[in-house]
Amino acid sequence: MIPFFSARHVEAAVPPEQAYEAVRAAFVAHARGEWTMQPKLYVTNYPAGDFRAMPALGGGHALLKWVTSFPGNPARGLPTVSGLVVLSNAETGVVEALMDAGSVTALRTGAAAALAAETLGVPGGSAAVIGAGVNGRACARSLKALGRDVSLWDVHGDRARSVAADLGVGVASSREDALGADVVVTVTPGKQILLPEGSLRPGQHVSLMGADGPGKAEIAVEEIARARIFCDEWEQASHGGELAAAVDAGAISRDDTTELGAVLTGAAKGRRSDDEITIFDSTGLAIQDLAIAIAAYQRAAALDLPTFDL
Repeated sequence: MIPFFSARHVEAAVPPEQAYEAVRAAFVAHARGEWTMQPKLYVTNYPAGDFRAMPALGGGHALLKWVTSFPGNPARGLPTVSGLVVLSNAETGVVEALMDAGSVTALRTGAAAALAAETLGVPGGSAAVIGAGVNGRACARSLKALGRDVSLWDVHGDRARSVAADLGVGVASSREDALGADVVVTVTPGKQILLPEGSLRPGQHVSLMGADGPGKAEIAVEEIARARIFCDEWEQASHGGELAAAVDAGAISRDDTTELGAVLTGAAKGRRSDDEITIFDSTGLAIQDLAIAIAAYQRAAALDLPTFDL
């Protein structure tokens, strides 16, 4: 029988501290060539949204995530992100579990944002999350779990206050106040530049989590060029992430960018001084999803999961 993890089951199985460690280990395994993945495949239906197919292999398992991003869905009472994760045994090919893709995505997004902040940000500083949707909530939850002083800001003030109250974090008085934090995490649809040229001050770190597809941007090309640049994976980031516009404009190249996994393995340096401005471009990697899925699957016996036969 195959277990199905709903959103609440995934969240119950993998607390943010465990998600953080799992995603960290996945970045290291990928950087060492132990975990592999193919490029994310987009099936677009713009301007409505897109579908994404994301496969990965590692840790004795294989994964395929079929997930969507439809930014207009909340106005219809529907989630922006939905889909399924299929986890299989890498030795036999047998399907081991199915999972709600939105919750897996949120957990790994929050973990990656916090991992970049802890690795590249000034230790102990304040943190602010811009965007209080499902993924923004996960980012704030992960940062709080690591002991950061967190505040939230959202264009919808009521949503920010509701999520903040639920998580036990603060609410920023304005977007400008949030953007002034030592660590900033942006989790928006990527339709508006939040960080124009010259906006970041010395010592700040920004985890850019929202602009994960063509045409999206949360930061100006000129501001990317004046910062120390990190990303989750160069091929994805340079073609479909926040860095794509800067690459197309000739403002940055591969030599200007460091992958987070290289920092975590010690192959490259992270922050070099307290005054350095650092940015992290997250496009979302299938190996991160795999890490969360494996962590959830290992807890299957402890949860009251629905099952079915294929």
